[in-house]
Amino acid sequence: MNAYVSEVMQGVKRRSEGEPLFLQAVQEVLESVTPVIEKHKKYQEASILERIVEPERQIIFRVPWQDDKGKMHVNRGMRVQFNSAIGPYKGGLRFHPSVNLGTIKFLGFEQIFKNSLTGLMMGGGKGGSDFDPKGKSDSEVMRFCQSFMTELCKHIDADTDVPAGDIGVGGREIGYMFGQYKRIRNTFHGVLTGKGLLYGGSLARTEATGYGTVYLCDEMLKDRKTSFEGKTVVISGSGNVAIYAVEKATQLGAKVVSLSDSNGYIYDKDGIDLKLVQRLKEIERKRISEYVKERKSAVYTEGCAGIWNIKCDIALPCATQNELDGKAAETLVKNGCIAVAEGANMPSTPEAVEVFIKAKIAYAPGKASNAGGVATSGLEMSQNSQRLAWTFEEVDQKLHQIMINIHSSAKQAAEEYGTPGNLVNGANIAGFVKVADAMLSHGLI
Repeated sequence: MNAYVSEVMQGVKRRSEGEPLFLQAVQEVLESVTPVIEKHKKYQEASILERIVEPERQIIFRVPWQDDKGKMHVNRGMRVQFNSAIGPYKGGLRFHPSVNLGTIKFLGFEQIFKNSLTGLMMGGGKGGSDFDPKGKSDSEVMRFCQSFMTELCKHIDADTDVPAGDIGVGGREIGYMFGQYKRIRNTFHGVLTGKGLLYGGSLARTEATGYGTVYLCDEMLKDRKTSFEGKTVVISGSGNVAIYAVEKATQLGAKVVSLSDSNGYIYDKDGIDLKLVQRLKEIERKRISEYVKERKSAVYTEGCAGIWNIKCDIALPCATQNELDGKAAETLVKNGCIAVAEGANMPSTPEAVEVFIKAKIAYAPGKASNAGGVATSGLEMSQNSQRLAWTFEEVDQKLHQIMINIHSSAKQAAEEYGTPGNLVNGANIAGFVKVADAMLSHGLI
């Protein structure tokens, strides 16, 4: 890291003390783009780095709501509108007790480059609340969502900021928020994505992040003259991303043997029964431990870290940030893993990433491999603007091509700047250059 980039990083650390995830994300990007900064002085002269690491706008607000017993509660809501150089802010809303400003800034910063990589006109943003929808009734979730949107609606619009779902925010929550936005603003347009099919949602959106992760991983495998066919795959998580990564990997001929949640993980030597998982998680909303009660070939283990000890050819971490550390990465490599593609946002620690790159296995960072979700959200925005609804096959085909393009862009950028095969550098550089050049075009704003 040269003197200028180091100075920028020190400034970020001073202003964002106590936000380790955000600092981790910024450090990775700045290290990757250093060769670009050194080659093209225009970015330093225009202070692009100083501008791109600082959100354009941060909105924090209280969210009062009433439970079914009439007791009032207050949560904190927030939206970080990070960068709008190439389009309206775009990024999900996360409802989880762990949500704080540092987490949202980290996710919003990553979203800038992820959205850039898709080739669609979307800026970067993120939002959410420390509200926990688990254990709440539908009525309680509805009242919270309506209160949350009562404030958020003042700051978003189809051409300004288009939120989507994330952890804790699925179709139910999106529906309640969309209804409240429409009620207050008296407009019916694509202000949210991840909507129900009855009111402007897109086919294949639910599957998109999981499918996209597998599509990009498949491109990495093709570079190594192999495929998913006959491979053993370990997947963490058991939400939409994990479930549909299981589905697509299985369609491509792999055997997926694991899934997890925050309590522990399952190992099924015969391969995950997808229909059983979908019933337990999507319909009955049960813990993944319930799987072993109906599937005798499966074993459940408390705690999540041990999932990476399972011998596999391909690992797809699809749960949460920093779930895969350096020790786990070393175990995967030792056990013969040839490819890792991230379905979650930054699930591998910096130490784990270093292990993967040093071992020269195929590795795709989340901003590249999990971009299928936001890409399909962008396609939903396009359909809403045109008042059209595309078929599942049309959306899936467009998604597949976007993931092929992302792999190609990251691969070419890595080669151009002297680190062939390093998709971490490639994805960061390819995403950065597009946004930086747009910022130059707009002048000092």
